Amino acid sequence: MRLGVNIDHVATLRQVRGTCYPDPVDAARICARAGAHGITVHLREDRRHIQDRDVARLAAERVLPLNLEMANAPEIVAVTLRLKPDEVCLVPERRQELTTEGGLDAAGQRAALEPTVRALRDAGIVVSLFIAPDPRQIDAAVALGAPCIELHTGTYCEAHGAEADAELVRLIDGARIAHAAGLQVNAGHGINLQNLPGILRMPHLDTLNIGHSIIARAVFTGLHEAVAEMLRGMGEGVRSE
Repeated sequence: MRLGVNIDHVATLRQVRGTCYPDPVDAARICARAGAHGITVHLREDRRHIQDRDVARLAAERVLPLNLEMANAPEIVAVTLRLKPDEVCLVPERRQELTTEGGLDAAGQRAALEPTVRALRDAGIVVSLFIAPDPRQIDAAVALGAPCIELHTGTYCEAHGAEADAELVRLIDGARIAHAAGLQVNAGHGINLQNLPGILRMPHLDTLNIGHSIIARAVFTGLHEAVAEMLRGMGEGVRSE
């Protein structure tokens, strides 16, 4: 199983003061030295943290494979086709939200998504859809020709008791359905060291994309140790097949 580290909030800290530091590319290098397998950034339409120049440098320097989260917005699609990250994860986006809320409605937005998925794939970019563990959404990913999905784990990570148990069952079932359909199964949103053991009960996981909890932990331990700590947790967890 691979770890993709989302370094958006390194850029958040920089943007708060409008400085040139901390540098997300420096953060990517530290993540690489700690053993991470990829870097994730979200180029939001409002540019609240990651900037175009960050994506350009990360894509050019190839410190680690780059996964770009993005909305299906023409401006962002154009930037992506120019910079050519290794992978794109299409996500829903609203200006007012603190972070991405819920999964992409791939089933309901199939007509709008089709030309974007096709253009990205034609450019040699691996396409993933950030979706809930809903069979309709998984079927839509297959129909759109996206080879990967990222299952939205935020609902599980924020739930408690019976609600969390029920959501974990949905994630496990979703992962099995997606794998059977030939999709690569990734997962992300809200994952931390406390809820990681439950996440690792999901079968067929290829990559976990984790950001906020690692960057928050890094305030106390340093980024290298925060990444290494998460990798140790992933290695020690029990996985279902």
